[in-house]
Amino acid sequence: MKAHDEKEVRILLDGKAITCPEGGNLVRVAQENGVYIPTLCFFDHIDPSPGTCRVCTVKVNGKYTAACQATAKAGMEVEVMTPELLDYRKAVVELLFAEGNHICPLCEKSGKCTLQALGYEMHMETPRFPYTFPDRQIDYRPTHLMLEHHRCVQCKRCVEDVFTDDGKPVFFFQQRGKDTVVAVDYEQEARLTPEQAHRAMDICPVGTILLKEDTIEAPGHRKYDHVPISELPPPAATEKPGAVAMVAAAEQKKVVATVSLAGCFGCHMSMLDMDLDLLDLLQLVTFNRSPLTDIKQFTTRCDIGLIEGGCCSDENVEVLRKFRENCDILVSVGACAINGNLPALRNWLPLEQVMTEAYLDAPTADATGLIPHHEDLPKILDKVYPCHEVVKIDYFIPGCPPGADHIYKVVQNILFGTNFDVPYEIFKYD
Repeated sequence: MKAHDEKEVRILLDGKAITCPEGGNLVRVAQENGVYIPTLCFFDHIDPSPGTCRVCTVKVNGKYTAACQATAKAGMEVEVMTPELLDYRKAVVELLFAEGNHICPLCEKSGKCTLQALGYEMHMETPRFPYTFPDRQIDYRPTHLMLEHHRCVQCKRCVEDVFTDDGKPVFFFQQRGKDTVVAVDYEQEARLTPEQAHRAMDICPVGTILLKEDTIEAPGHRKYDHVPISELPPPAATEKPGAVAMVAAAEQKKVVATVSLAGCFGCHMSMLDMDLDLLDLLQLVTFNRSPLTDIKQFTTRCDIGLIEGGCCSDENVEVLRKFRENCDILVSVGACAINGNLPALRNWLPLEQVMTEAYLDAPTADATGLIPHHEDLPKILDKVYPCHEVVKIDYFIPGCPPGADHIYKVVQNILFGTNFDVPYEIFKYD
């Protein structure tokens, strides 16, 4: 209920005149008028808002600003949903992914991560920026919590909102610039009650703060799987046309090639899960170089190449370049091809340390004490590279693995121009 002395002002929100309380936080004002402004660091009860993530960037009277730090004033003009700002905010989310080590399939908070949900909503297939794979540590020293710094986006929520009963802060920023990390006062952290420790995990928008005693409160419950974070209805899936309709759109059979690089072959297994749809597809396409046909060299030019897995060896790079040379369209299928995924876990360590651990120090290492090396063996790269950092990739299908129906519809859309909007429910990174 509004206070009697609360002054009302008129502002323009994306060209629409609205009335709102003077001094109201712009994020809340927009939400109350049906306009969603995404944010990772905003809290209603923290004033001023930290303004650290910049995901809520808007234009106020023609100038860029963080909406969470702006308040309503008479006559202000606010732009939120312009193509420029939508792309700007998407770029910020992409940078947060690229500058951390966000591997969704192994994160305890997958499905309940706000950053992941923003990636879904913005249809971020892969960052347009190179992945940095920073070398960060996991802090197991706290009594109740552990900090997975690989995922931290430095939103400052924990710093601003986690205190002991007597008001002592538990988290603080340490160092400066790109070396800034969220540190823990171990003495104060040990004094947190179980409820306070659980709340610390909940307010973290990513999977950085985890409970040692209970990292997953509700197994199987994934907060953002079916309802977008903005609570807008998901786009309706376009009904899949039958084989006859696609035949009419195709003048002749299309040629498809597939390959599995540094991956687990799970995306190929997902392709086979098309079941009877695969029979429809075979009426329209023929497979050339592919594990599905056991054809190991290109015998003709292909309309589309589906790439599973990233590049971890010189052989992977050579194969990927051959696909780029022989395919009109290249598609990265699955998280390993898009960001390296699980194989890229080794990117956090020097290659020499990885090889030593695998071949010399592992319990299963043989007695030779040698790291295998021969001219016929592929040479291991310094890190696992996403495919788009090696060659030009035209399309991306995220997931670990993406579902068969998703792959089927994307391929038919690319090859035959059938209409297909990716439903929110199947646009996933894990």
